[in-house]
Amino acid sequence: MARNEGAGAGSIFLAFILGAVSGAAIALLYAPATGKETREFLGDKAREGRERANAAAERGREAYQAARARENA
Repeated sequence: MARNEGAGAGSIFLAFILGAVSGAAIALLYAPATGKETREFLGDKAREGRERANAAAERGREAYQAARARENA
């Protein structure tokens, strides 16, 4: 029988996430902005991300409801 000793998709994804987190941490450490400016920037980006996620969820709910309405008609 052949043995699969290659990296699985889960381990590749984990390596990608760890690399992204490490890169972000290093970028923050070497950022030319002050701590206060960096926190404000991150807070703004977090708010923008939350607003985008909420808007996408709302569009998804509307699409789901429209599909259900067409299905029941």
